[in-house]
Amino acid sequence: MTGNIILAGVGGQGILLSAQLIAAAAAAAGLDVKTNEIHGMAQRGGSVIALVKFGEKVHSPLILEGTATLLGAFEMIEALRNAHWLASDGTAVVARDKVIPVTVSSGKAAYPEDVEDRLKKVFPCLELRDVTAMAKELGNSRVANTILTGMISRHLELPEEVWTEAIKSCVKPKFIDINLKAFELGRGE
Repeated sequence: MTGNIILAGVGGQGILLSAQLIAAAAAAAGLDVKTNEIHGMAQRGGSVIALVKFGEKVHSPLILEGTATLLGAFEMIEALRNAHWLASDGTAVVARDKVIPVTVSSGKAAYPEDVEDRLKKVFPCLELRDVTAMAKELGNSRVANTILTGMISRHLELPEEVWTEAIKSCVKPKFIDINLKAFELGRGE
């Protein structure tokens, strides 16, 4: 059982927590896990990438371009920007979110109107969901990342019980219940 996962989005979307959850679940399953994060201007909405690699023995957290088995993207343009990481037979799990960059809000660039069509062309195996709307239905838009992590979990060969353990070990106690509900919502979609 191995996993080469790239998580991509912008600062503030909970990418690092999702990486922690996946790493904790893999470790709870008895696997060797390595992670690495690449932060842009994360606190200002810049790009953030997290790499999670697990298996019987992992020597490095680095994932070569074109070899990731799964791309979890928390924003649609970030999915396109990081498509080069994904293997040709890999799966892209993408949040139907738009984070408007400063270049767009200042009028220097335009956010593509056909971004969903582009995603469908680039990713033969694509799962695209409005996780923010799903999180709002739960009453907390901040758990959108946990919903996406639940969606990602369906594509990983990890036992279901390790995910609950991971959430309980990585999330602050007062937020465990809502994150468990969010995870199950994403896992069940």
